[in-house]
Amino acid sequence: MGIVGPPGHRAPKPNLRGLMKARLPDWAFALLSQAGEVADQRSMPAFVVGGFVRDLLLGRDNLDLDLVVEGDGLAFARALGREMGARIKAHKRFGTAVLVFPDGFKLDVAMARAESYRHPAALPTVQPSSIEKDLSRRDFTINTLAIRLNPRHFGELLDFYGGRRDLKAKTIRLLHDLSLVDDPTRVFRAIRFEQRYGFRLDKCTRTLIKGVVTTGLIARLSGHRLREELVCLCSEKEPHRAFARLGRLDLLRFVHPDLRWSSRLERVLRAGEKILERCRRRQLDRTNSEFPPTRIEAWLVPFMALMEGLSAKAVEEVLKRLAFPSRQAAAIRAGHTVTDGVLRRLATHAPPRPSETYRALAGLSEEVLLFMTAKTDSRSVTRQIAAYLTGFRQVKPVLTGADLKALGLKPGPIYKTILNRLLDARLNGEVKTEAEERELVKRMVKIR
Repeated sequence: MGIVGPPGHRAPKPNLRGLMKARLPDWAFALLSQAGEVADQRSMPAFVVGGFVRDLLLGRDNLDLDLVVEGDGLAFARALGREMGARIKAHKRFGTAVLVFPDGFKLDVAMARAESYRHPAALPTVQPSSIEKDLSRRDFTINTLAIRLNPRHFGELLDFYGGRRDLKAKTIRLLHDLSLVDDPTRVFRAIRFEQRYGFRLDKCTRTLIKGVVTTGLIARLSGHRLREELVCLCSEKEPHRAFARLGRLDLLRFVHPDLRWSSRLERVLRAGEKILERCRRRQLDRTNSEFPPTRIEAWLVPFMALMEGLSAKAVEEVLKRLAFPSRQAAAIRAGHTVTDGVLRRLATHAPPRPSETYRALAGLSEEVLLFMTAKTDSRSVTRQIAAYLTGFRQVKPVLTGADLKALGLKPGPIYKTILNRLLDARLNGEVKTEAEERELVKRMVKIR
């Protein structure tokens, strides 16, 4: 296969300045223009590369900006950071940096480099190189596109390897035949891009993926790197498409030998996608009260669905292999071990009291609650979870432990009993004011 590229001679470079001006926010266009000027001052060719260029040509929004310069990337990053008032986080080993702007926006900067791998699935060693060589180490042709930023050439499209051709043909094509040997995670990225864009894997890429599956090369990946790819897949708008494809290619077994694609898994994944889409819309439409605006790790919902068909032992093996941080591991574990029991509990109350719903759901993360909504077929249960998310969980008694002490009650276990009773009364509408809470406390104390 070798390194792929367009047939025949290279055509004149198209200029995308007008497209960039039309598609980008003013601040992003100004940032790229300023980067080109700073690069010119240091006599460095500068480029914006990769996914931004790909999505610009596809008419998709993408402000994930990656800059590459031929020369000292760290020196360029420092100069640009000073010019733009951004902090710099440098990674000297790879000649890369991240500029963090006052509003939180992040800009990746790297030197053009060549990479080599000491053994399959290893991290690369790097050395300075040209933009053409730098782009040759990318995964797929559609990700090898670059746009020149220096003022005299601003907007020029560089296409050394036929990326624009494959965008038009809707094709995912590996750049060279050792690509998957160098980095087996590219298998998952190939599927992700194929399903995201509605593209297809070219014949050679399909053959190479089958070879990686047969040889078991993916099993050499560290748990951390495999986890990163799975999180990316779960972060897609419709992850069920990618996981169905992984199932057809016999790749799910590399997550766990017992993991299989099934109609049940597809149903829960699709339901989760609809719920997360409603959550995303809720961020924009504050009048929609079904689900609250929130900042959650949305990818956890499809990942919990992925664990549905596994035993508790298998889930623990996955958590250990992928080395999830404790908070994420706890959510995934709860999604697998707790949700069925809670759903049964919610379904048995007809009609449920708000306090019963609260007690059933309190302590569960929002991701687990959304996953439960995806699992259930009951409209009643869905309404209970939505009521908890949008109202019940914010309810608190007015009185506190300090108030109970002021009433002359001796501190002890009775405080918890009283405060829990006050919370239930608030939830169920039995008390609405502080005075009514005080009356309830007095009655409780007299009863005791």
